[in-house]
Amino acid sequence: MTTLRKRRFVLLLLLLTLAVFTLLNVLAYRHAHAMMHFSTGGERTKRPEQMTFLDKARLLVTGVNLPRPVTDLTPEALDPACREIRITPPGGPGLSTWYVDRGESSPLVLMFHGYGAEKTCMLHEARQFLAMGASVLLADFRGAGASEGNMTTIGALEALDVASVTEHARTGLRHRRVVLFGQSMGAAAILKAVRDHGVRPDAVILESVFDRMTRTVGNRFRTMGLPAFPSAHLLVFWAGRQCGFDGFAHNPEDYVAGLTCPVLFLHGRHDPRATVADARRVFAAAPEPKHFVEFPECAHGGFAAKDLPGWTAAVRPLVTRP
Repeated sequence: MTTLRKRRFVLLLLLLTLAVFTLLNVLAYRHAHAMMHFSTGGERTKRPEQMTFLDKARLLVTGVNLPRPVTDLTPEALDPACREIRITPPGGPGLSTWYVDRGESSPLVLMFHGYGAEKTCMLHEARQFLAMGASVLLADFRGAGASEGNMTTIGALEALDVASVTEHARTGLRHRRVVLFGQSMGAAAILKAVRDHGVRPDAVILESVFDRMTRTVGNRFRTMGLPAFPSAHLLVFWAGRQCGFDGFAHNPEDYVAGLTCPVLFLHGRHDPRATVADARRVFAAAPEPKHFVEFPECAHGGFAAKDLPGWTAAVRPLVTRP
């Protein structure tokens, strides 16, 4: 091969590499926007494990469709005494919460939902806490349910919502103990609120927590039979750039060291989004006292619905302790 041909070959190779890199970034940008911003309608994208080959191929081009999670239910669906409380943090979006008061002597469980959900997805767990004699407050994160906004950050900025709700509970509701309960994204938001925003609960219950944002995003690619690198890393980069946070630093494994109270980890053995190994890394980094309960028949969440006796036995000691 002549020198000229070699130069042309190298140039062609460089142009092809640049084209592939540009295409990957364009797709990652679109996927990140779809993942972090709720749409105005349409059918929600199936879970990766439910997709056909054609579904997966279409998803690679279009990205997910995540309609804004809403409900037609009213507070009475939880309890006749339930009422809505609007919380408006300075400079932040207004938040909708449902509150059931069992008296100042009762513990208060603050409940935070997962990604793509809203507060009524926790009604079953809330009823179980009420049966234990606790008061409950279920919160819609920014962008979800009846709260303001149209964006989700998988717990990064939602940590500010946890801080606002906890502050309101401490100053305005005045219960003897405050327990924070979070599912998946809600669990990550709780841990970040503890480390970065001075939240000091009396106990924490974490369901289906992930350890690092890059890994949980990568798990979704792996579930579809696709390599996580570099797709997950590009998606996390653009998600952070679009929404104003550092996705590579959004890691509950790092946040958990800030806990100063008992913590309970609940996790499904067959969870494809946040594996048991992922959750165990967060658990290993947590200070004592701590406890880990694995649900052998469960995947991502839904433990109270699938194994109520086991779930109740695990959470009751933290909720009802003096």
